[in-house]
Amino acid sequence: MIDAPSSSSSGILPCQSIDDLIASGAITSAKPFDLDQVQPASLDLRLGARAWRVRASFLPGLGRTVPQRLEDVAMHELDLTKGAVLERGCVYIAELQEALALPKGISARANPKSSTGRVDVFVRLLTNNSVAFDDVSEGYVGPTYIEIAPQTFSILVRTNTRLNQLRLKRGDPPKLSIRSVGVDLSDGIAGFRARRHAGVVDMDHVDGHDPKDFWEPLVPRRGELLLDPGEFYILASKEAVEIPVMEAAEMTPIDPSVGEFRVHYAGFFDPGFGTEEAGGVGSRGVLEVRSHETPFLLEDGQTVARLVYEPLTAKPSRLYGDQGSHYQRQGLKLSKHFRIWS
Repeated sequence: MIDAPSSSSSGILPCQSIDDLIASGAITSAKPFDLDQVQPASLDLRLGARAWRVRASFLPGLGRTVPQRLEDVAMHELDLTKGAVLERGCVYIAELQEALALPKGISARANPKSSTGRVDVFVRLLTNNSVAFDDVSEGYVGPTYIEIAPQTFSILVRTNTRLNQLRLKRGDPPKLSIRSVGVDLSDGIAGFRARRHAGVVDMDHVDGHDPKDFWEPLVPRRGELLLDPGEFYILASKEAVEIPVMEAAEMTPIDPSVGEFRVHYAGFFDPGFGTEEAGGVGSRGVLEVRSHETPFLLEDGQTVARLVYEPLTAKPSRLYGDQGSHYQRQGLKLSKHFRIWS
């Protein structure tokens, strides 16, 4: 088994430790890694050559592999090397290019990338023998897969499209702090609601779509916004979000006791987001919100999510935004696929 990096402290691994895992063979790929694939405290994962339309979501369970379960639920296979449209309301399983041979003491957790969550695409990581989505157990050796379920828009993807990211950790990192996140429903356009019957979103086409074809702007009245059941919204946090350079954060789903809706599919915030050191002071958290069974009236400043902060094992050699970012210094902002609203 490959040895873990030398430090013994519990925490999230920074980019240089992820680079070391790639160099040692703990993370491999049949194709060379992209230069910008390793983020300050996470690794972007790339779609492979094949995907399958499946009739139901599933977990392999102990003693079973993803391919074995696919034999029971797959409906047809898609060739991603030529590009494929994944239809909203359907569920797909796709191969990822990255395989793992995690050292003792190292586990991982996956989450959708920000751009994936902002177009209402629900994705989850699968591994062989897994009993939970997105979590990769210590010492896992094997391939990785992704479940993809577009909710509002149909999407165009292809081999190398990046929909989720992997955060690697040593031990059980302590929770340093938990901070509430309120929603900004002040004057002017405070959010967007997705149009139900829009076109296809090309997940690799940056600034390639007219936002007015996909979204309608929302102007709250008296600092309130009514969420309709089954609709998808993009809103922004009331407070600026700052992730210190020695920490990483995950935005957790809303507690049902606070409201009947879900916030933020894409939960990772890398070190340096919103910090002065990385030139991001004033950055807001963008919230992906879906109401559940009943209408819900949101008020300006109301708590809608919580940020959980965890330590890194070492200061990352680069911070969020160093390689360029669509979301550093953001306010209310749609995903990178759309041109600026005007």
